Amino acid sequence: MDRYDSTLALKLYTAAWLPRLEEILARFQEKISSERMVLRLSRNIQSFAAKQFQLRDGQVLFGSLPDAPVIFSEQGIRFEADVLRGQKTGFFLDQRENRAEVEKLAPGRTVLNAFSFSGGFSVYAARGGATSVTDLDISAHALASAKRNFALNQNFSGVAACRHETVQADTFEWLEKSPAKFDLIVLDPPSLAKRAAEREGALRAYERLNALGIARLERNGILVAGSCSAQVPAVNFFNAVRSAARKSGRTFSELKTSQHPPDHPARGSVGHSRQHRTAVQRLQPGLL
Repeated sequence: MDRYDSTLALKLYTAAWLPRLEEILARFQEKISSERMVLRLSRNIQSFAAKQFQLRDGQVLFGSLPDAPVIFSEQGIRFEADVLRGQKTGFFLDQRENRAEVEKLAPGRTVLNAFSFSGGFSVYAARGGATSVTDLDISAHALASAKRNFALNQNFSGVAACRHETVQADTFEWLEKSPAKFDLIVLDPPSLAKRAAEREGALRAYERLNALGIARLERNGILVAGSCSAQVPAVNFFNAVRSAARKSGRTFSELKTSQHPPDHPARGSVGHSRQHRTAVQRLQPGLL
């Protein structure tokens, strides 16, 4: 369950909850004051939910249908969340602590936010004092949302002064071909392993992705690398990032590692499918 202002978004990842949905709904209505609740369903249960329970993804369980994306506040920053059709429940609330870390790292830096979605990391970086921010995503819809999120926060002097650019492209291809370099790069791709059999391929992809990111870093640059692949253990992900750093020939120091926040548990019996782990590393050029 995610809350966006007065809108609740309930996402179910397993069909086991469907027979008890009315009970769950009553409990939330009893405990939490809200205008509406939207049901989001994982793709693997959508057909079953429709056939057996007449439930669909994006259905409003109570309250009125929102006319537009819901506007909410996170640590003073305003964002929009497309609770009806957006990824997950419309925004990635589980990354809020990491967004705050990026804000601290951003002053005076040029920033690339790859797989940017609606620009959450970018607005934080701008508020923190980044001189420019580039949002890179393959989705035009996501980049349009990122522009609107920047517009929502022009009251912050840092956001108003920050140059904001959007690039629609495949991140792997763009990083490989672009000559651009940045002082701070955020790499937080969607899940690269949906099942255990894809784990090894995902680890190779994480190492390649971070190697491409490191090559785009300026001297004394910072790489923020994230994973939301529940099938990839944290230690393996961290080691993939460290391997990319070592193979780059650049000297580096690791500033911080973190895992999923306490209110966003790792995958378990209730079917949570996303868990974020983030390695933050400062990289300096050595022998290239």
